[in-house]
Amino acid sequence: MMHIDIVTIFPEMIKPVLGESIMKRAQEKKKVRIKLHDLRDFTQDKHRKVDDRPFGGGPGMVLMAQPIVDAVKKIKGRRKARVILMEPRGVTLTQSRVKKFAKLKNLIIICGHYEGIDERAIEAVVDESVSIGDYVLTGGEIPAMVLVDSIVRLVPGVVGRSESLHDESFENSLLEYPHFTRPANFRGKKVPDVLLSGNHLSIQKWRKEQAVAITQKNRPDLLSK
Repeated sequence: MMHIDIVTIFPEMIKPVLGESIMKRAQEKKKVRIKLHDLRDFTQDKHRKVDDRPFGGGPGMVLMAQPIVDAVKKIKGRRKARVILMEPRGVTLTQSRVKKFAKLKNLIIICGHYEGIDERAIEAVVDESVSIGDYVLTGGEIPAMVLVDSIVRLVPGVVGRSESLHDESFENSLLEYPHFTRPANFRGKKVPDVLLSGNHLSIQKWRKEQAVAITQKNRPDLLSK
């Protein structure tokens, strides 16, 4: 079973996501164990303070090193675990990176916040910083949810039909082809004839052509790979 620990100052923000859909079923099936940790439980400040003003001046607040370092060490214990910090400075999350994470047994995710976290905490306990895109959010909670969702669905036994994972976007450097379902004629818009033909080779060829066309339009950078 895979173990994922999430360190955050807003655990209540993440709980609803973990209690629905595939995330919920994965935990019920005991394919993955996901545990939330409130960073404030690890501070030595009597007021449960976890942040302070940045040295050198500037706006905002910075998460202090002590709570983060102590939290990771307590959670990790004697286990080997990959520690990931969700922050805008990190490497961009890709499907290939998600696949690597999904093979791990123990993962600790730290949700960055405010202006960031004390660099000494990163040096002490973080193995890798990850970003979900070239934009800035108010905190690392949403990125952490994105990361966990993308990982959990790849854990063997979580998704009902594992073959459904093979034709998804970003597999073979292509975006996914269009999908259609009943009725065959929706308000004058008909399903492409090839999908009704029963000719599996023709359908496969059509889907590949559509995937290439959509990738060329929306993400030509993927084709260059």
